[in-house]
Amino acid sequence: MLQSLTIENVVVVDFVHIDFSTGFSVFTGETGAGKSILLDALSLVLGDRAQTHLIREGKETASVSAHFHGLPEKSMPFA
Repeated sequence: MLQSLTIENVVVVDFVHIDFSTGFSVFTGETGAGKSILLDALSLVLGDRAQTHLIREGKETASVSAHFHGLPEKSMPFA
């Protein structure tokens, strides 16, 4: 089970850390608010190929990390 997700410099996200360890999580928001970016970031950690267009404008690198229950933290830095 996904415990937490940390995203830095991905598309419109400067930095966000989301803790999923308790309760039920729902993502809502207007079009363009960034909901799909969370799923794209999770896909990167799970093995999708990183693409440079995902790096926030004006930044040279980006990173995504996820922690799953019972597993070591998995990180995906890209430039």
